[in-house]
Amino acid sequence: MSTTKWAMDAAHSEVHFKVRHLMVSNVSGHFKVFDATVETEGTDITTAKVVFHAEIDSISTNNEQRDAHLRNNDFFDAEAHPKLTFVSTSIEKVDEEHFKMHGTFTMRGISKDIMLNVEYGGMVQDPWGNTRAGFTVTGKVNRKDHGVGENFNAVSETGGLMLGADINVSANAEFVQVKEAVTA
Repeated sequence: MSTTKWAMDAAHSEVHFKVRHLMVSNVSGHFKVFDATVETEGTDITTAKVVFHAEIDSISTNNEQRDAHLRNNDFFDAEAHPKLTFVSTSIEKVDEEHFKMHGTFTMRGISKDIMLNVEYGGMVQDPWGNTRAGFTVTGKVNRKDHGVGENFNAVSETGGLMLGADINVSANAEFVQVKEAVTA
């Protein structure tokens, strides 16, 4: 079977995160600049090899002061570690629409194995003859595993952490099958 390459359609994709603040509310944000590539054997999702990265400098929580703080050494240290990455290692089929994607997540130069839930939205031909596939990806990343926000592990007066350890991540991703160039 031949290898099929897929490119992310950034105009129809998004990457979000949410973390507990003082254990009473959530702070949400997203990355403005990110990319992913996928290779499959034919169109078999379970054979997918996914490579994703997001530019730390593109982080946005709709608060410039907080965004600048997140980019500095207290959190992501964007100068030393400009990208976070995920590289898949395997995909398990749960049912026709649900999969478990295992892989290595790297943030602040620290790599850890994680599992993400994948919901397959389907595959269609668009009006221009391109094959498109859509996915929703969700999961959790423990910020402490990656040395993010270590100065914010203090306990508040109410007994909760100032900043939750788990970062909930979610992405909606649309991919376009890359057409192979025809040689004459």
